[in-house]
Amino acid sequence: MIAFLGLGTMGYLMAGRLAGAGLDIKVYNRSPDKAKRWSQEYGLTASTTAAEASKDASVVISCLSDDEAVKSVATGNDGAFSVMAKGGVFIDHSTGSANLARELAASASQYGLHFLDAPVTGGKPGAAKGTLTTMIGGEQAALESVRPIIAHYVKTIFHVGPSGAGQVVKMANQICIGGIV
Repeated sequence: MIAFLGLGTMGYLMAGRLAGAGLDIKVYNRSPDKAKRWSQEYGLTASTTAAEASKDASVVISCLSDDEAVKSVATGNDGAFSVMAKGGVFIDHSTGSANLARELAASASQYGLHFLDAPVTGGKPGAAKGTLTTMIGGEQAALESVRPIIAHYVKTIFHVGPSGAGQVVKMANQICIGGIV
């Protein structure tokens, strides 16, 4: 089972691509109206907490607005880490800090889990078409175990090193784009 946490502009579409592929998915969003709308559109379960969505999930995916939100859904009172299936993989597609990615990787390990920091680029059109690019930091074996899942919404995957490296490469990417603009 897969949990998807965060149904903003990108997450809504990414989770929708997983649902459209027929995968068993539960979703959670901090604003319940979005989760309800998504569940009605796709005919799947919307949960009231990150923990409820993530219970016994082997893969949990987050796509959130900031570090505080990511930390809350991963390790907060109703967070995913404490209820995920042992050996599970938590994939964070949010753009955030490398320090938080390293912190969550260490915390995930204490729970017997794997953590991938995997910020995406490609915007709303890429999310809708399944042509996003992701730069992933974390264990190669964990990436390989989830590659078939993320391939439903990501076209190009770069494994760029250990935990935190995905966020560092995304920052460099943003600086380059900013310089071009």
